[in-house]
Amino acid sequence: MTSLPAASAWDYEFHPEVWLLVAAIIGLGVYSARTIGPLVVPEGEPVTTVNQKRFFIVGVAMLWFAADWPMHDIAEEQLYFVHMLQHLLISFIIPPLLLLAMPAWLARLVILDAGAPQRILRVLTKPIVAGIIFNGLQILTHWGAVVNLSSDNGPFHYTIHLLVFASALLMWFPVVGPLKELQMGEPGKMLYLFLMSIVPTVPAGWLTFAEGVVYEAYETDDALWGISPVEDQQAAGAVMKVIGGFYLWTIIAVRFFRLAANNARAEEQARRDRHNRRLTFDDVEQRFADAGEPPVETR
Repeated sequence: MTSLPAASAWDYEFHPEVWLLVAAIIGLGVYSARTIGPLVVPEGEPVTTVNQKRFFIVGVAMLWFAADWPMHDIAEEQLYFVHMLQHLLISFIIPPLLLLAMPAWLARLVILDAGAPQRILRVLTKPIVAGIIFNGLQILTHWGAVVNLSSDNGPFHYTIHLLVFASALLMWFPVVGPLKELQMGEPGKMLYLFLMSIVPTVPAGWLTFAEGVVYEAYETDDALWGISPVEDQQAAGAVMKVIGGFYLWTIIAVRFFRLAANNARAEEQARRDRHNRRLTFDDVEQRFADAGEPPVETR
């Protein structure tokens, strides 16, 4: 494939499929909050919280930014490292934001209902299943044939991004999903996120240390910003390994220190409760009763 001239990356291109997707997400969100929520949420309880609304706005805005012009056009036609930034957003940033925006009552309707689709979703959101699907797609999207085809074929590129985004929603559900009963414990979340950070380092190292250009779709003499194809793929490897890996490891570290702090507070509170508890006459009487009769000495 011969890439377009660098200047064409800044020529505006309308992507109706992206606008339709964003409009559908906004429409479903508004309809759920205004029409379905009041029917299922007990009177006096909020349908959505302020934080959920903020997460929804930021998540949708970032989805639009990642999927529309100019990032989409630069990622598809010019620079593979921008393509990796795009994948980073739709895999690690946007899905948890949208899950944090989802109210528990809506998640129960979508996941815990008795229908066949809900039964399938309950299986797909299990940590092992979700992790395998997510990492399988991560590997597939770095296969040379898939990268070259997605660069040449717009609908295929769009479909791949939808699959990556959907698999990321499944992957993040056991960590930040709105249903606490389907989340793992804190130690399990930290181990799970660490495992999710391992697979992307494989293609990252391959891209960084490969001799020559790996993907012919991004081999061009007229690269944007004067970045050579080899520099481009090295930058892509850095995005995957450094930014993506450290992002997940930062989340793990934050969760570890938060868990340690919570355990320390709980232990301190328990110690204070034991220290402040007064010994009453009933306590002494109960202790004597528990001890039983004193042993009788025999000669």
